[in-house]
Amino acid sequence: MNTIAQNMVAENTGAQKAAARKPDVLVSVFDAKLHYAVGGAFAAMRGKSTVVKAVDGVTFDIRRGESVGLLGESGCGKTSMGRLLLKLEDTTGGSIHFDGEELAKVHRKGLRKFRSRAQLIFQNPFDAINPRFTIRSTLSEPLENAGIPRVEREDHIIKALELVRLPEPAQFLDRYPHQLSGGQLQRVVMARALILQPEFVVADEPVSMLDVSVRAGVLNVFRDVRDRLGLTAIYISHDLALVRYVCERTIVMYLGRIMEDGPTEDIVREPLHPYTKALVAAVPVPNPDQSHDPLPIGRGAPDPRNPPSGCVFRDRCPAAHARCAAEIPQPKPVGTRIVACHLY
Repeated sequence: MNTIAQNMVAENTGAQKAAARKPDVLVSVFDAKLHYAVGGAFAAMRGKSTVVKAVDGVTFDIRRGESVGLLGESGCGKTSMGRLLLKLEDTTGGSIHFDGEELAKVHRKGLRKFRSRAQLIFQNPFDAINPRFTIRSTLSEPLENAGIPRVEREDHIIKALELVRLPEPAQFLDRYPHQLSGGQLQRVVMARALILQPEFVVADEPVSMLDVSVRAGVLNVFRDVRDRLGLTAIYISHDLALVRYVCERTIVMYLGRIMEDGPTEDIVREPLHPYTKALVAAVPVPNPDQSHDPLPIGRGAPDPRNPPSGCVFRDRCPAAHARCAAEIPQPKPVGTRIVACHLY
């Protein structure tokens, strides 16, 4: 290994160790990658398989008790990032530390303990729960896996349902999922995620499948539970208005990379990255008489199997120039934010 490579390895290792030692940081992500080979075995044999870089070199920290939004349009890599944070996928490269411990090295007993500390709130409550299980059975399963005695489970279940504001929870225990409304079922999904009192929760668009009339109630429950329990939370969404409502900090992703990271209010009031500006401009205006200005970006997102060279946003960016095609922009501090753009 040459001297430059040795220095790079030493620098990366030092950065990982330093991130893992921060006492106020619960989750530390360093240069995380998640790449998928697509095309199948026959395509690979013919040398025609390609790689989709769902997450490609992402770095950020999440402080204890912080609520962070992962924002971006479909296919930007936010759900893949959430799966990495919960060790539902293994990183292709880089590292993720949870409370100072690298997730790649967590196995068996350590993984069982991690599962009780980090939980997922699913997007679609109708697919997240086995339709053949009663609500009692659904909520008993994580308690059984955690070794909670049978005589204590009923009390835990009732408290979890009360926590998510399901009225008269005892009447729901012997019902099946199809006997509940979408809002009630999503509260059960939240109760299942919270029943083991985790420290870290990933909420993957938890209200996108619900009627608009019940979204506010579920979001209020999420905020209330987060504040009462002091949860560290990641909220994944493509809706900037929802992220603004529940998150104090926002990370904007595009084609597997971070475009902008900073306080949510700063990003909403004065977006810096051209992609973030487009997301803010796309937020509907609650006035039917007010016309919407054209979005300041070009055509739809490119094929993720063949992203543009340099900056992955350059073929849609109104401010793109020659350097954008030749060089990948590195994240830079700009005021209260981190921005990956050659304009800064």
